[in-house]
Formats: sequence, C-alpha cells, structure tokens
Amino acid sequence: MTDIVYSTTLDSWKDRNEQALAALFGSRYPKRAEKSVTLRAPDMKGGDTGVPYAAYIHPSNADSGAYGGMSFVIFPADNAPCLVAMVIGTQGLAPDEAILGRPGHARKMQAISTWLNRRFGGGAQIAWAKHDPTRVEIDLPEPIQRAWPSYERAFKRYGRVLYAIYKPSDDRRATVFALTAMLDIMFEERGHATMKEFQDNAGDVRSEWFTHLMPLTAREEVVDLLEKRRYVVIQGPPGTGKTRMARQILGLDYQGHGQSIQFHPNTTYENFVGGLAPMLEREGGDGTLGFRFAPKPGFLIEAAAIAAQNPTQKYLLHIDEINRADLGKVLGEAIYLFESDTDSPLEVTLAYDFGKPFFRKISLPDNLHVLGTMNSADRSIAILDVAVRRRFAFLSIWPSSRVVEENGCNLGVKAFQELTSIFIEHAAEEALSLVPGHSYFLGKHEEQARIKLKTTLVPLLSEYLAQGYVSGFAEPIRAYLQWLESL
Repeated sequence: MTDIVYSTTLDSWKDRNEQALAALFGSRYPKRAEKSVTLRAPDMKGGDTGVPYAAYIHPSNADSGAYGGMSFVIFPADNAPCLVAMVIGTQGLAPDEAILGRPGHARKMQAISTWLNRRFGGGAQIAWAKHDPTRVEIDLPEPIQRAWPSYERAFKRYGRVLYAIYKPSDDRRATVFALTAMLDIMFEERGHATMKEFQDNAGDVRSEWFTHLMPLTAREEVVDLLEKRRYVVIQGPPGTGKTRMARQILGLDYQGHGQSIQFHPNTTYENFVGGLAPMLEREGGDGTLGFRFAPKPGFLIEAAAIAAQNPTQKYLLHIDEINRADLGKVLGEAIYLFESDTDSPLEVTLAYDFGKPFFRKISLPDNLHVLGTMNSADRSIAILDVAVRRRFAFLSIWPSSRVVEENGCNLGVKAFQELTSIFIEHAAEEALSLVPGHSYFLGKHEEQARIKLKTTLVPLLSEYLAQGYVSGFAEPIRAYLQWLESL
C-alpha cells in the first residue's frame, strides 16, 4: 500500500488497490476481517473530470454511486503522494453512525494526528483531524487547504466529509506509521484485532499515539516550567497524584524551601494577601485585656518576604485545591503581580502598611515560585477566569497505566484498563476530566486491590451517577460497577 501512496500513475489503479487490500488479510488482519470492508476504486478514463480515489467502505453499500459510513481513502494527486484520509461517505453516517458519533473515535483520530505532527512534522503540519466527524456541514479549514494545494480537487469535492487526513512526506517510515494507525483503528472499530504475530507492533503504534490522548507529565517537566514561568498550575482528575507530585517538588527540587497551603471556599483576600486582624493587647495600667485591629500579612506576603531575604535560594509556595477559592476575590489587586514576562519588577500598593520588607508596596521576588494544584473533576466550584488562566501556565496530569502496572496487581490493571476505556470511548470532553486516577487501582495483592476498589472507586462512580456527571454513558458505568460488586 505504501508503494501505491507514493505512486504517481493511475495505471491499473483498481487492480493494484485490490492486491493491496487482499494482502492485509491472513497477514496483519484475520481472514474474517475481509468481510467487513469492500473496495471502491473506480478506474479514471481519459477526459474523466471526477476525483480519483480508492476507498475501503462498509460492504452494505452499493457497488456504485454515493456510499455512506466510515471509510479509509487514498486520493492520488498530480506530482505528489496520495492523500491518506478517513472519510464519511457522502450518503451519510449510516451504517456507522454509532462509531462516528462516539467521542472515542474522534478522540483517537485527533491523538493520531497530534502524534504524526509532533514526531514527523518537523515544525510543519502533516496531519489534521476534525473535532467532531459527524459535523459534515463544516468544511476543511482554509489554512489546511491553502497549505496543501496538491489536493485541491479532493478538498473541493470532499472537504466537508474528510475527518482525518495525512499528507505523506519523503519519510516513508512516517507514512507506514500513519497507514498502520488508521487501518488498525478502522478494523478495530469493525471488531477485528490484528493477528497474533502483529499484536506487539500494533501495541507499539498504539502506545505512540495514546501518549497524546492522555499524555504523561513528569515531575521534571513541572520543575522546568516553574523555572521558565514561575507561576504554574497542575490539573487533573482525582487520584492522579497532583498533590503528591507538588510535595515531592517542594521536598526534592526546592530542598524544603517553601510551604504548602490549601484553599477552600472560605479562603479570603485577608488570608492570602493580607488584611486587618484582631490583636490582643493590654489596655491602660490595670492590665485589662482588649482587642485592636492591625494589619496582618497573609500567605503571599509572608512567602514573598522569606524569598526576598535570600534571593539566591528558590522558594516555592504550593497552593493545594487552588480552584476551590474565588481567585478573583482572593487575589484582588495582587493578580497584577503574577506576570512572569516583564522587563522590570511589578508592584502594587496595598491598603495597609504590613511592615518590613514591603510596607505598603509589594512585589514578588524572582526566586518566588507558585505552584497550584487543582482537581479538574470538582464541579462544586467555578471555572477559573481568563485573567487567572493567562497568568499561570497549566499542565495536565492524567491517569497512568504505567503506575498501575508497576505498583498494582493483575486485578488493578484490569480494572484500570476497563474503566479508562469506557471514559475514552464514551465520555464527552467535559466528562473525560472525571476519569478516576491511578491511585484508585493500586494494591500489591488481589485482596488489597479488591477492598480499595470497593471502598474508594465504587463510591466515587456512584456519586458520578447520582449527580448526573456521566449521564451520557451511564449504562457502561453501571455495568462496570456490577462487575466490581461481584469481586
């Protein structure tokens, strides 16, 4: 098939594609998979103004005319390799509406596209995937059409139904990866896995693009970003080790120079920045105790003061559950200070004199870094506003199968894979952030894992159901819970 992609002739177009398709069965895919697709590769005769293509389509489609459903297609072009694409037939979504409408299918194609661009693009875009394949009223983005003029005819005719495309370069190895990934997905959706002798290869390819579906974030990446941006938030589903990572960074990378605090709905500007607080003092000469209000520094002023004392030593302020407070109110005018890219230090004037070293004007020393952690599944709080998001760099932490495999047992690994697969396949974007993290599946022994699953994971998923957070795929979650309860 790779030879066809790089071919510049339409001679024996149908015959060559029939041979390429036949070669897939009994080798990479089982013979029974042959019944799940049929080839549509019309021979283009002289004077024919149509767009040539070769498509693997659902066998329920007619032998000619418009077809429907999911298809794998290559489009030959003048003086360029064939465009490789996943396409919805112009007849509509049927008979693959269930596949094409499932969030997981689009999610996988987007991950494959991202992987191909980052690994093989060399700074150029060589792949693209539509956010929602079913939106056939949306045309291919104009920047793509302008950047890939060799495929203008295909774009004009089929731009609205293309939902994943790859432009081959001179790197044939990249094209083999792209063909393999797309075909594996198509046959998997049709219910056919690769043959046993190709399962390791299929697993390796899947692992490559899956890292862009739920990317891993190492501690070193967070530390590096803190060095560059100073103000960072790590976000992710519950149980992914966000707080643990932040504490490791504080202890190992900052040698304990810093402190951890936790935000909650009652956290105020006075707690974090500073404000008036009652102070106990003796009044008059009779020793009578009384109260007066005096300026008291909050966590931010205290951290800045400590950092200012030793400019050569990095100081970390870790804010756990940073999104549980109303950050706009908690930060107040101090939000102006959280700018990492400035030519000169920024300072704001405070309402009160807080004494040395800032008095009424505060600035944040360059060696003060702020690391927030936030649970992306917490629906009890408001979304961070744009002003806050602009000033902090954000990194996401996702559940890690590697952590479960290294620190769990077979039961934990199975439970993790099953539940993660349910979320990837069925969860909409806002629900994907609810996928439970790897900590729910850890346990060196089967009994330990079983108890943890029943006492931590079952209540969490039950709460998701009760609150309607997973209403779009409630039945798969209920089936999973029934399996957990049977353990």
